[in-house]
Amino acid sequence: MIELLRQRRSIRKFTTKKIEAVKIKLLEEAVLRSPSSKNGNPWEFLFVDDPDLIQQLSQSKPHGSAFLKNATLAVVITADETKGDVWIEDCSIAGILLQLTAQSLGLGSCWVQIQRRPHDETQTAEQYIQQLFQLPSNFKVLNIIGLGYPAQTREGKPDKELQKEKIHSNQFTRINP
Repeated sequence: MIELLRQRRSIRKFTTKKIEAVKIKLLEEAVLRSPSSKNGNPWEFLFVDDPDLIQQLSQSKPHGSAFLKNATLAVVITADETKGDVWIEDCSIAGILLQLTAQSLGLGSCWVQIQRRPHDETQTAEQYIQQLFQLPSNFKVLNIIGLGYPAQTREGKPDKELQKEKIHSNQFTRINP
């Protein structure tokens, strides 16, 4: 697992190679095995491989979603907010497990934040996606994970770049430079 973390980077450029069905099944299994508070499982996942829908998802917000148009798979992570008060945390855990599983399968991925982001002057990114997929009103959208075979190489961060000053032992202490 630590090797996956050492190598994982956000990938925004993908080849046109389709993700094999067996790998998509593993990605589906990964999100369904994601832990959630009190085993409430408020999350639900839209696995989108239709290029037209992916193109529409790439227009979810003015900045940070355009790269999706080249992804071969986009996973919209939603939750029924009536099933728990920590649906954001539960969806976040599922999202990172999806990304780590993708990394283990030789796929690249990148998180697109949707919650609390604008689509345009009249609509939020979340409302745009809710409308696009006709989600029930109690379903919230946290993010989209764009996936595909990487068309770019990004090295993991070297150990010397880790912010080790953010680790505290037994008490919080801040040393000012």
